[in-house]
Amino acid sequence: MSQDTTPVTRPRGRPPSADARANALRAAHDILMKEGFGRLTIEAVSVKSGVGKPTIYRNWANASELAMAALMVGEDGGEALEAGALAEGLRAQMRSLVTAFATTRGRQIALTLAASDPESEMTKAFRNRVILSSREHGRRLIGAAVARREIAEPADIEVLLDMIYAPVFYRLLVGHMPLGRDFADGVVLAALTMLKRIPADPD
Repeated sequence: MSQDTTPVTRPRGRPPSADARANALRAAHDILMKEGFGRLTIEAVSVKSGVGKPTIYRNWANASELAMAALMVGEDGGEALEAGALAEGLRAQMRSLVTAFATTRGRQIALTLAASDPESEMTKAFRNRVILSSREHGRRLIGAAVARREIAEPADIEVLLDMIYAPVFYRLLVGHMPLGRDFADGVVLAALTMLKRIPADPD
């Protein structure tokens, strides 16, 4: 009787557990809020969460990335809002984003960023885990609205995303004016004004 000798291809490594990721994020958030950025290390998060360091490193390259992700825990506007109205989704995301950086720890991180080298781990983590992540969430919200025929497809989505999110990070890093709910709502209102609405079909 012949046997199948075709080699079995197995995925490399074990996919990180969603529960382990969530536990690590909660522990990191707790350390960040109670003890500050300087006390948040991969070792400390591993001990507090019970999640092994290899698993943590599969999700975040370093402590700076983990700190940024922890700061934004619960501050992403909610994936479920992608199924709702665009205004509602963008408003929730913007309010959550400014709320995260309006906290004491958020302001401390902003001050550290302002003085950091552009190529530092901290700055790169902020770019990847906050700026680019926020833009991608906005891209999904806008894409879902286009698919629902709520709005027309933007002529240049990259420019549009820059125009939506740049004011938040400009105000955060320059510090010339405060971050707040009114500001978040104003950014969303301006963004919605730029987008072309598709009129409802007549009955």
